[in-house]
Amino acid sequence: MAKNLLEQLREMTTVVADTGDINAIKTFVPRDATTNPSLITAAAQMPQYQEIVDETLKQAREDAGSSAPASEVASLAFQRLAVSFGRRILEIIPGRVSTEVDARLSYDTEATIAMAHDLISQYEAVGVSRERVLIKIASTWEGIRAAEVLEKEGIHCNLTLLFGLHQAIACAEGGITLISPFVGRILDWYKKETGRDSYPPAEDPGVLSVTTIYNYYKKFGYNTEVMGASFRNIGEITELAGCDLLTISPKLLDELQSTTGDLPRKLDPKKAASAEIEKISIDKATFERMHAEDPMASQKLEEGISGFSKALIALEKLLEERLARLEGETTVSHAAKDIFQVYDLDDDGFITREEWAGTDAVFDALDINKDGKISPEEMAAGLGAAFHLAAV
Repeated sequence: MAKNLLEQLREMTTVVADTGDINAIKTFVPRDATTNPSLITAAAQMPQYQEIVDETLKQAREDAGSSAPASEVASLAFQRLAVSFGRRILEIIPGRVSTEVDARLSYDTEATIAMAHDLISQYEAVGVSRERVLIKIASTWEGIRAAEVLEKEGIHCNLTLLFGLHQAIACAEGGITLISPFVGRILDWYKKETGRDSYPPAEDPGVLSVTTIYNYYKKFGYNTEVMGASFRNIGEITELAGCDLLTISPKLLDELQSTTGDLPRKLDPKKAASAEIEKISIDKATFERMHAEDPMASQKLEEGISGFSKALIALEKLLEERLARLEGETTVSHAAKDIFQVYDLDDDGFITREEWAGTDAVFDALDINKDGKISPEEMAAGLGAAFHLAAV
């Protein structure tokens, strides 16, 4: 019987699940998994996870104190939820889980280090070794420097929102464990910039970017792993077969699993070793110059930080409202409307993928009619079950 594409991909690449949905992880059993605020927001809406959310909120209230404002409790609960979901995921998978530092700290090296220490302390307090956790940090110069410090302490990092070779080289020279270049978002930028509707998979700008980074790392013997992320279609995934790791949404994992055909290896360290590639040394001045000269990387990094920050704001709003209901306050739910307004940047009544700027898996889940945008009704439908449960 012919192997499906997912089976073949796993023979040459480590597959990571890009989801906070524990049941989806049980279905596909990847080696590693990743979480972030928008993924946790989506998972927190699901009835099967209400007990986890409620327990976390109650503990956060106890730790913060009865007089602490709801916003402070919600912020604390976010960190606890990330660890709570991460711990449960680690009970299923054999590898590591990525847990994200607050994106609002992306340009603050010391604050990033402090939050990473807190997350690792929480994991270790519940018996999870730091070896099984990757601290997820945005690939700013400040974030990379924070990760370099953490790596020396035995705290491994996943540098995300990575769009340019200069970011990748800085991470490798800093001894970072893993990077997550965003394939689909690079494609989005080029489609918008050029007016093209599509690119063949082999010419996809995101695929080409990851291929360049992979070949550079293998050519010069860096140990930093490359994990392609943010995929728009399975063509992008198959063109990166052989990459160290690929983090894939449940929707695309299912499509790979249901598709048969030959899957040739596209990325190979032996081929990279013989490639003609110039070595570049990165200091802060070189990083900043290359970043300024790369409008795609500079724009997408800023958009990504903004998007992840908004996803966290949305999650905190949801948690504040849920806490109020748990504590017996009679409130009218405005969370769906508030969260919608966070993302509808041009106030046209729809959230496009560019405006969302959060996690693609969550966008796909909320885009019920698959028209490429989220309506207020779709947002309310996606969040409604949790608010109903909170009310009763």
